[in-house]
Order: sequence, then C-alpha cells, then structure tokens
Amino acid sequence: GIVALAVSSVDGVAMKVNKKGEKALKEAVKIVSDKNGIHVRVMVDVKYGYSIPDVAFDIQHGVKQTVEEMSRYHIANVDVYIDNILFEDKAVL
Repeated sequence: GIVALAVSSVDGVAMKVNKKGEKALKEAVKIVSDKNGIHVRVMVDVKYGYSIPDVAFDIQHGVKQTVEEMSRYHIANVDVYIDNILFEDKAVL
C-alpha cells in the first residue's frame, strides 16, 4: 500500500515483478512492528545509470515521510536491499 507507493515513486527504481508480470509486493516489501515503531525492508531493482546510494536514500526518505504523513505510525528504520541492476535493451537495427 503506502510503502509500495512511496518506493515506486523514486526515480531509478524498478519494483520486483513476478512470473505473471505483476508487481511482487509480498516479496519486495516486508513490514514488522514493535514498540520502537515500524521496521521496513524493501528489495528493489535499480535501473542502470542511477546512483545506488542516492536511490537507497530516496527510498528511505520517501517511505518515512509518506507513511508518517499518511498514517499515525512511526518508522523506526527502512532497510533497502538492491537485488539487481537493470540494463535497457538497445536493439541495433
């Protein structure tokens, strides 16, 4: 929901896709809650040419800001895992 929306709005991010071609949110986003707040784990692919540290920071900042603005929950931390770098296919004619 809110976390996936925040993650998918970051430039350079490609959300994981399952075998049916649907965004695999269950695999890409894990959320755990405890007394310290919400702990989020996000696994994404990054498009080639984007800075991985910048994309990871944008995901962390976007998730924290979006969730805390749209709900009453406090984000304790956002861990970002880069699973793959996606290269664009350039067909030569």
